[in-house]
Amino acid sequence: MAMENERFGVVRDSMQNNQLLQKAELGKSMRKCYSLPGPDYTYGQSSYLKDGGVAEAIGHWRSVEAKAHQRKLERDFVALNREAVKSGLVTAGEHQTFRNTHNIWRPVHEGHVKPQDLHLPPGMTFGISSRYHWHRPSEVIIHTVIQHRYPQIHRPSTPIMDLIEHRYQHLWLEQQKQATEALRLKSLEKIKLGKVQDTRTTMLRRYQPPEEPAPLWQLPRFQKVGPHLDTFGSDRARQRAFSAHQSDAIARRGILGQGIYNIS
Repeated sequence: MAMENERFGVVRDSMQNNQLLQKAELGKSMRKCYSLPGPDYTYGQSSYLKDGGVAEAIGHWRSVEAKAHQRKLERDFVALNREAVKSGLVTAGEHQTFRNTHNIWRPVHEGHVKPQDLHLPPGMTFGISSRYHWHRPSEVIIHTVIQHRYPQIHRPSTPIMDLIEHRYQHLWLEQQKQATEALRLKSLEKIKLGKVQDTRTTMLRRYQPPEEPAPLWQLPRFQKVGPHLDTFGSDRARQRAFSAHQSDAIARRGILGQGIYNIS
């Protein structure tokens, strides 16, 4: 173990400040090579505020004076445009000149302004109740609208026996059963027939042989020239072979019908 940390050559003190030259020691973390202050150093930020301690806090009450908040006035451009139109100004330049020479400030409202279209009943208490109520989705929507308009109107509480007997759970399970039964009946009414797999027999039944095109024109002297090679024993064997090839070509791939069977 001692040979793992041995160094060859000159060992300088500056090597202790270079993290790349440090070797990992067994059971210890890598050194960061940071120079730390002495044992008398106090970490943190010193506070220069002398408040007198507990004695001064008990004997005096330090209060903060409220400062007046300066509100910035905003121009009422809607009123400026209205007054400019009343004065007979219609172009953009005339409106700009009117704004440069006239000022109409928007009124500053103190506190919250009650809307004019909302009539609140007397003795209304703002806020929501800390009690939790359980309702159906439709009731929640209706009661949310009422609670928003009239917060003092509390929603009716749910009977405790309905919660103990799990009545809402039974209702939900019954609704799920009805929905599943409705889907099953709907699926029985609409029976979707799958795609029937074509076979060679069905393709042969639907096949209609094409009409043979008219032969190409040839010189009379080449019309009676026979083939130089005949691999069939007789004309009957040749006709049977071509007939079998034509009947089997409709179920094969390729232009000439000589590929693999095309069953899809």
